[in-house]
Amino acid sequence: MSRFFSEKYASLVPYVPGEQPKKTKYIKLNTNESPFPPSPLAVDMAAKAAEHLELYSDPECRELVEAACEYYGVEKDEILFTNGSDEILNFAFMAFCDRQHPAVFPDITYGFYPVFADLNGVPYETIPLKEDFSLDASDYVGMGKTIFIANPNAPTGLTISLAEIERIVASNPDNVVVIDEAYVDFGGESAVPLIHKYDNLLVTQTFSKSRSMAGARLGMGFGCRGLIGDLNAIKYSTNPYNINSATMAAGVGALKDVAYFRKNCLEIAKTREWTREQLLSLGFRVTNSKANFLFAAAPNYPGKDLYLDLKAKGILVRHFETPRLKDFNRITIGSQAQMEALIAAIKSLLA
Repeated sequence: MSRFFSEKYASLVPYVPGEQPKKTKYIKLNTNESPFPPSPLAVDMAAKAAEHLELYSDPECRELVEAACEYYGVEKDEILFTNGSDEILNFAFMAFCDRQHPAVFPDITYGFYPVFADLNGVPYETIPLKEDFSLDASDYVGMGKTIFIANPNAPTGLTISLAEIERIVASNPDNVVVIDEAYVDFGGESAVPLIHKYDNLLVTQTFSKSRSMAGARLGMGFGCRGLIGDLNAIKYSTNPYNINSATMAAGVGALKDVAYFRKNCLEIAKTREWTREQLLSLGFRVTNSKANFLFAAAPNYPGKDLYLDLKAKGILVRHFETPRLKDFNRITIGSQAQMEALIAAIKSLLA
């Protein structure tokens, strides 16, 4: 750090992204990217939009909002598009958290939550997951704080039911509840319909995973008119043109190509279950993930050692050093061929 860095950020611990190697060619199963390319319609529409990059993008994202409203059954003032779902999560910490409204989230969850809290000077509390990594909805009933829950959770892939989400939202009427649905399309149950019933519910999603657009950076949030108005106040006070024209057009194409989207989600879920069964047969402990990744611990094989040994064989997975997670690795679901290569590599290491 330089001597000019503000003291208010001196203790900030930044989020650490997964490895993005450029030189060595790996089977990359560490950052939850899709094994499939974006929809051909999305690519075509993005290319056409790129012909007019001399113009500012539409700050209201009107064509994209129209397509999303049709797909999700919401009104145009109940949705906001952002530069990845990370941006809308940060907006939520800015808009709905302060010293009078601290944040609360699980102790094992998306690593950006504590970073956003620290970045915005928000006090926060973490609630431990149960021994099996499941979340107990009762822990969040009547909290009186701004709640952040990833559903499915990361890195465990476990879900809570829509009834449990509603119980949490209903019991905290004076605080916003944020449900982060980055992985919901692979087997979770979306809470978006509940925004019409509760004015304190914000649901966030992303195009990065199920719509194969991680490199485009497109996220969205759903909520009542008032919540979206609050978030727009933050957006227009920071970067009104937060979605570039090519990404916006790609988003429209991805929403319109429903068949392609559903086919890929089903294929990933099918490959996930095949991989899970293979790991279980090898003695692994594996959570019942409903995301596009698995969370697994090998028998008598330290998690970091397995991560390093797989890396040496040209396969990247994600390892976390925290005490409760050190025996586990998070494994992105790639193509069937990639997962077969993973299982073959693990078998050779176990042998």
